[in-house]
Amino acid sequence: MKGVAPHDRPREKLQRLGVSTLGDNELVAVILGSGQAAANALDLANAVLTRAGGLDGLARARHDELTNVPGIGSARAAQVVAAVELGRRTLTRAGRDRVQVTTPRAVAELLLPLYGNRPVEQLGVVLLDTKHRVMRTTVVTVGTLDASIMHPREIFREATAAGAAAIVVFHNHPSGDPEPSQEDIALTHRLIAAGVLMGIEVIDHIILGNVRYCSMKEGQYI
Repeated sequence: MKGVAPHDRPREKLQRLGVSTLGDNELVAVILGSGQAAANALDLANAVLTRAGGLDGLARARHDELTNVPGIGSARAAQVVAAVELGRRTLTRAGRDRVQVTTPRAVAELLLPLYGNRPVEQLGVVLLDTKHRVMRTTVVTVGTLDASIMHPREIFREATAAGAAAIVVFHNHPSGDPEPSQEDIALTHRLIAAGVLMGIEVIDHIILGNVRYCSMKEGQYI
């Protein structure tokens, strides 16, 4: 990496001082691994962050968007997207014991790291047992930048197959604003009615923004 003292190069700096000492661009440079003839890894990292709109934007960046950065091909774009997703997954709760969720905030804290900062709308469901412990969380449909094609039938198919006693439905708003639309509210009421017929309680419908959420239950929409 020409122009950067050997001991200040991102990889060497990480090994010498620890990963927490690296800036955002340096972390991205480590992920990219190397530069090219016209730009070193730090130059490419800066270009990636500029294109994405900073670290927050990088969490929402798609593979095809990153390949538009000169010097970032399909393989390097995949490395960045995979690293972001791996970091996202480490924020979710792990362990052999099922996590019990008793409040909308508890559900939102479980969901926001995984689904709260996405470039496209995703509709999913948290499957719960009789004690409201999380059995599994799954995405049912993935939509466009503006809307998701929502299939209540698919939601209850997942719940039935898993033997869930109750569910929390969720979806994200790519705009970052979790305020529910009239369609969101209407969907929630349809799901609750279907749940009564299926014998599966729909506890809540949570809409995820970037860092905020809206609970239909807390907001008294249901």
